[in-house]
Amino acid sequence: MSSQNFRQLKPFFSILLIIATLFSIVFLQMEERRMGYSVLKLTREYKKVYEEKRTKEISLAKITRPQLLDTVAQQKFTLKKVQANQIIHLTGPLADSGDKVVSKDIAKKDL
Repeated sequence: MSSQNFRQLKPFFSILLIIATLFSIVFLQMEERRMGYSVLKLTREYKKVYEEKRTKEISLAKITRPQLLDTVAQQKFTLKKVQANQIIHLTGPLADSGDKVVSKDIAKKDL
């Protein structure tokens, strides 16, 4: 190919380059718009799921509140409220700090 032929094709290549650049710009704008719609859809879905989770947490808190559990236990299961003489305390004697004796041999084996 001679330089004369190349000079004749220069305008064609420059127009081809401009057209390719414009097509790529349009393509990138379309992709940006498509990604924006995807993000919008995911945001709406996230908000919907978040609100559903929130309503379920609120309903769980309402169902498990102590007053409701007491009334259900008394009505459905015929349970009675606890009286003070029914409570059993399982605390043992308090240990003094002087009562604690640790053998050095046992401590060495634990390490």
